[in-house]
Formats: sequence, structure tokens, C-alpha cells
Amino acid sequence: MTGNLSSRRSWLVCNAASGSNDDAAVAEVLSALTEVGFKPDRTIRFPDEPAPDPETLTVSGIGLLVVFGGDGTIHSVIENVSGWDGPVLVLPGGTMNMLAKRMHGDIPAPEVIARLAPDRLRTTRPEVIATRHGIALTGILAGPGTIWNEVREAMRAANVLEFVTSAKEAIAWSMNGPKVTCAEVDCGREDGYAAITVTPNATGLEARGYYAETLGDFAGQGIALLNRDFRDGPHDRLGEHARLRLVCPEGEPMGLLIDGEPFEGGTEELFHPATLEVDLVTTIDES
Repeated sequence: MTGNLSSRRSWLVCNAASGSNDDAAVAEVLSALTEVGFKPDRTIRFPDEPAPDPETLTVSGIGLLVVFGGDGTIHSVIENVSGWDGPVLVLPGGTMNMLAKRMHGDIPAPEVIARLAPDRLRTTRPEVIATRHGIALTGILAGPGTIWNEVREAMRAANVLEFVTSAKEAIAWSMNGPKVTCAEVDCGREDGYAAITVTPNATGLEARGYYAETLGDFAGQGIALLNRDFRDGPHDRLGEHARLRLVCPEGEPMGLLIDGEPFEGGTEELFHPATLEVDLVTTIDES
């Protein structure tokens, strides 16, 4: 849908710890926003400064909230402003930028901003996943394969020793850790998977189960998990569902990543499709 802005006043939320969010990149985003008439009144350095809430945005007369960060930062900020009646512009400022790609395609932040009109923005409320931990904007990963998130963190910290150690542990845990099964009818291997992904789409929740059969498979799968790109790994399509229940048959808490961030999984997790309760700016079909 397309709507008039209540105000051209904007705030920018950014996170210096995100993958492509250094001072030079933030300066480029500020310049691009100024160029199209949305010069931010304030720059919020998340998480050192808290994300704004709906009341604060409304009282401050903000017409557009811009979030420049990775999927985890975007997840936190959007959850915090859920229910606000203004639009949120998500910009690719992390490693994978999955929600930004969904809203704008695979283009850099300045190009996204250049597409904006100063008085009217096209917005959407995309399908997301409802969980007991909150919403998932882009997807969920469950199973022992989530341990590769610790390897990713070691890479970000540029700690070579920790990276090597955590990679060895991740391969072992992916092979031997408690697997996860999909409890719906005709939903894959009875012995479960090292990783199950759940992604939202217009017709429900799409699930895929990832497995490996040799040590080399597990190492290769780990690299794919590091990049959050599972398409080339060996997997089973587990169908589309109006609801999805994942279970750890061994009774152990399952590994769980929501939008790439770790959460404490239980022995069973239930997911439902939902509609996001905030408007996101989309430019996917515009140039």
C-alpha cells in the first residue's frame, strides 16, 4: 500500500557491531537520507542506546524510522516498535540482510534510499513467524547445527584459536547432538535432522530438514550454516504448514536461532504464521 507521511522527520537506528555498519557507512546513509529529504533528527547507536518505542516516536513527531543494521538488530528494533502507526525503513547494514533483501532486493543502502519519494512511501506488512519467544521476521533454525552460530561469533571477533576450537566442536556436536524432528504428518526422517529451517511465505510456513552423512558433509554444511545459506546442502523439503511443531525426541532442549540470534529452545517448539504489526517500506519493484 502507499500512504502519505504524517511528517518528514526521521530517526536513524544503527549498530556499529553489524557487519557493514562502520562510521563511513553510517555517514553515507545519513548523506543519502538528507539528499531525499529525510535528514534524521537523531541517530541512535543501538544497543548502547535503547531502541525507541511507539509512544516515544509518536510524541516526538517522527514520520519515518530508519534501521541500518543486521538482521538481529532489525529484529530487536521492529519488535520494540510493534504497534506504531508509522513506517519503518530497513536498510542492509549487516552480513546477510535477509529482511532488507526481501523488502528491496539485493542492493546497497544508498540505492534503497535513492528510490524513496519525499512525500509518499509504499509499505507492506509481511508474513512473519509467531513463536513463544516473539516474532521471526526472516526465519528460524533449530537443531544441533545452531552451534555454528558460535563459530560465526569467533569469526567476527577475529579470534583464530577460538575459531578453530569452536569449529571442531561444532562438527562433533552437529554429528552427535540431539537431533530435531518435524512432528507434522509425513514430515521427513523419523530420526530427525541436524538442522531444520522454517521460513514464512504468503501461504504458510516452509520447512526444510538438513542432514549430513559423512564428516566432509558436516564440515561443508557448517560452512553453509555460517553463511546462513543452506540451499546447496543435502536436505529434505518438509512441506508448507499452517502451523509447525518441532520436537527433540531425546528430551533435550533444542538449539534455536531466530533471525540469526540465539534463543533458549525447549524440547518442543510451536510456530504459527502471523502478519507483522508495523508497516515496512518496500521498494522491491521500483527503480
